Amino acid sequence: MRALHLLVLVLSGLVGAQQQALMDYLERRLLAIEDRISLWHEQTSRYASELREFKQQMVAQLEGLDKSKEALRSELDTVGTRVDRVEREMDYLETQNGAQPCVDVEDKLVEQQVTVVKERNKAKYSKLTDCSDMISSIKAMKILKRVGGAKGMWTKDMGSATGKVYILNGTEDNTVYEFGTVREFTSSQGTSSATNVQLPSSWRGMGHAVYNNHLYYLKQGEEMKLIKFDLQKNIVVDSAVFPAKNQLPVYNLNPETFIDLAVDEEGLWAIFATQENERHISLAKIDSKTLDIEQMWDTPCVRENAEAAFVICGTVYVVYNSKLPSRSRIQCVFDVSDMVTNDDAPNVYFPKRYGTHASLKYSPVEQLLYAWDDGYQILYKLQMKKKLEV
Repeated sequence: MRALHLLVLVLSGLVGAQQQALMDYLERRLLAIEDRISLWHEQTSRYASELREFKQQMVAQLEGLDKSKEALRSELDTVGTRVDRVEREMDYLETQNGAQPCVDVEDKLVEQQVTVVKERNKAKYSKLTDCSDMISSIKAMKILKRVGGAKGMWTKDMGSATGKVYILNGTEDNTVYEFGTVREFTSSQGTSSATNVQLPSSWRGMGHAVYNNHLYYLKQGEEMKLIKFDLQKNIVVDSAVFPAKNQLPVYNLNPETFIDLAVDEEGLWAIFATQENERHISLAKIDSKTLDIEQMWDTPCVRENAEAAFVICGTVYVVYNSKLPSRSRIQCVFDVSDMVTNDDAPNVYFPKRYGTHASLKYSPVEQLLYAWDDGYQILYKLQMKKKLEV
């Protein structure tokens, strides 16, 4: 009996040892599986994080590619427009003249442009609007503030109701200061709160214009170039050589300005002077979309003692420095529709000021003149009457 009991105890011990070994083995396997699951979880999290970062990078690159594509499309459209214009001009030249050796094509092209413009000058001007207003008097004057040097130009967008104000300080620079409103401009300390718009080239003079979200300015080099700059996209969308040779300063009292761009109810104009008509001021109508010159006129208005000019309803008003101290006066007018003659020039004196007007910009929407006078920004409220009432 004792031997049997011992045998039972031995067998029980062996079974218990085997069970414990099995439990230990299972526990080790479970721990190994848990380690692998933990490792897989870490790797999955890392891969997911890397995929998110890769996705963000790809989205940013795609957005950049979209912007580059839009910019490239815009540049291609601009190049296409220029190529079409050159092709039209070359076709015209080929129909008018046979090929001539040893002729500078660019010089010939400019000469032909002048010839075409002068031919157009003989035609009657076709007005785009029924505007027939002319100045009767200056109703009010408001001095807003003093920013910048003695010479410069300030304006709104004369073709839209954005309300933005643009400051071009000096006679040569490449920075335009943009304010959201007139109130924002008047309440600012200098130009510190303005948005700085950097142009790809410097302007020359004070004859710039802002029209339908575009800045039109003059770049002077071997030739006088008219630049069209998109103020929303901050890119040059077009440029053209102004087709007039041997240009002179248009105003005797502001010799930095060779071309004075103006906006009225009819669109974009250029006031200029050349050696061909040395004593007098000339006028040109410009297509603001293509920069083509539509028509040119020689006016009876002289350059001597002139300080600035502006256009209203197709009539150019030239302002001269009068003999009275610190006074200026409209002394010459020219109407492209021949409804007003120089004898009908309104006897309008500007209120006493600080010096000579560096620029005068007319707003057809507000019937205001934006004036720059010795660094002061001034508004003139105009009283109008109909041309037929003269």
